[in-house]
Amino acid sequence: MDWRSLTGLLVGVGAIAVGLGAEGGQLAALLQPSGLAVVLGGTLGALLLQCGPARLLQAAKLLRRSYAAPKSAQPDIRTLVRSWGATVRRSGALALDSTAARIDDPFVARGLRMLVDGVTPARIAEILDSDTEAWELERRQSIRVWEGAGGTAPTMGILGAVLGLVQVMQHLSDPSRLGPGIAVAFVATLYGVGFANLLFLPVANRLKEQLMQELRERQLFADAIVAIAAGEPGHLIEERVAAARREDHATAAR
Repeated sequence: MDWRSLTGLLVGVGAIAVGLGAEGGQLAALLQPSGLAVVLGGTLGALLLQCGPARLLQAAKLLRRSYAAPKSAQPDIRTLVRSWGATVRRSGALALDSTAARIDDPFVARGLRMLVDGVTPARIAEILDSDTEAWELERRQSIRVWEGAGGTAPTMGILGAVLGLVQVMQHLSDPSRLGPGIAVAFVATLYGVGFANLLFLPVANRLKEQLMQELRERQLFADAIVAIAAGEPGHLIEERVAAARREDHATAAR
């Protein structure tokens, strides 16, 4: 669990609770199952119409990923490249066969298998690029589901408020029921805006950030494998990876 992301969510919800309490409100007034059903049910229905069940399921699986802690135990690319290059120079590409079988990342393992099989560097680059493009397209389509939820939820909140006001209008003859009824109606709007800005859109933006990082990792691995297949000296490959890392750190610091 990435506690930074969870802390942000808790701070946002806590701020709303404190703001409500400061004005003398009660949290129980926000617990309206009917408004919640309209917002979540309406948003879900709209997403099913837009994306279909399969895409929606893929997007749901990414929710846990968006709050997962960064992988800190992943070996450094430069260390792996140095080891692979030394193995190829010492024993040939076939010696990487056992290494490819132990790699958990299917993308990297596929590149190493092509290197072992003697595929030309140009062909390796072409296949890995196509693989990355297909993977990126699928991931972006799943991220768009969360963006769509962020755009739909506030509208569903307004719809819930309108439905609540329709019920209030039926009791105009009883002034004592107008105030509580209107308050209940606008809780649906709060649900819609809250879910959109505290959950759906932050998840989409976090997934975009993770996507860019993973694309960069794939690019570095692909370039290194192609360079090894082309017979480039190991120290040049390692220097190129190190330069890319420095550039990434400089960009992140801006």
